[in-house]
Amino acid sequence: MKWITTVLLLTLLLCSAWAQAANPQIEFQTSMGNYVVELYPDKAPKTVENFLTYVNSGFYDGTIFHRVVEGFVAQGGGLLPDLHQKKTQPPIPNEANNGLKNDYGTVAMARLFDADSATAQFFINVAENKTLNYTRPDSAHMGYCVFGRVIRGMDVVERIAHLPTQTVNKLQDVPTQLVTIEKAILLESTVLAENTVQPSADSRPATSSTSVKKGKKKRG
Repeated sequence: MKWITTVLLLTLLLCSAWAQAANPQIEFQTSMGNYVVELYPDKAPKTVENFLTYVNSGFYDGTIFHRVVEGFVAQGGGLLPDLHQKKTQPPIPNEANNGLKNDYGTVAMARLFDADSATAQFFINVAENKTLNYTRPDSAHMGYCVFGRVIRGMDVVERIAHLPTQTVNKLQDVPTQLVTIEKAILLESTVLAENTVQPSADSRPATSSTSVKKGKKKRG
């Protein structure tokens, strides 16, 4: 009986350790459906810490996807439905040189030209955006820090990215349909990734010329 108790105790300890070591997962509940993002604190510790601070404070609740470019990115997390920007915490260092690439389904921080200007806004890659990756340690080539990946609900992100857009004042690529992040929640129990998080047949890859041009439009 003793050995059974010991085995059970060790199993519980291992499960507990695994749960603590698991990557944080965030469920985004939007007006077009839900998706789940898994974060990688081992690759981008400061970025993930910053992102979780915004999630846990409820900052993202009520913000919108204000910029979508089909075959490129869906960007949000900083503007309200009236397109006014929310006040953020100070910017964070760019951790783009972490080995993670701006592949389809990954989540990265949006920023201004200054490499270390990211605050709250993020974007989801809906193509293999190689031109957004780190190449050299200067603002022009630093790239955009990937810190997570959509593991469920990429079909929702695709629907958002395929919306028709318009220019409102000086803001380009604004969806004609309002897409609100109703709530962003840190999941207490981890979920398994879907096997379907891969480019759909009509997701065109971003070419070098369009990627560079569009990448410069990102706002922190």
